Amino acid sequence: MKYLSTLVLLLSLAGFSPLSAQSKSDAILGEWISELKDARINIYKQGDAYHGKIVWNKTPGRKDEKNPDSSLRNRDILGTVILKNFKYKDGSWEDGTIYDPHSGKTYSCILKTRDQHKVLDIRGYVGITLLGRTSLWTRP
Repeated sequence: MKYLSTLVLLLSLAGFSPLSAQSKSDAILGEWISELKDARINIYKQGDAYHGKIVWNKTPGRKDEKNPDSSLRNRDILGTVILKNFKYKDGSWEDGTIYDPHSGKTYSCILKTRDQHKVLDIRGYVGITLLGRTSLWTRP
């Protein structure tokens, strides 16, 4: 037992934590506040893919009026899955899409965390990442 305690202490001093070893890919999980602070998005894992759903919005009862699918324009924004099918690859989450309820458009997207996983860089783009825009989400 004495040796185990010493090992845990040495590993923690070296920057290794059993919790951080769990999975760097899961660092994105949890709740995020949008850049405009008008929504909270919960990022969750389903299988090996990451998704994000709006769990709070500033305007209760707001509908998805700009959705290109007319049959979805009466749905509430609350509960809408706006991040879909992201896969973790070497420090970023890629190959997913983001739906922008403000414009009704869906973009290819790359997600990256920074500042010790407190800020989420969201790069939505069309075609290539150069043709896009970055938004910053923060932890609550």
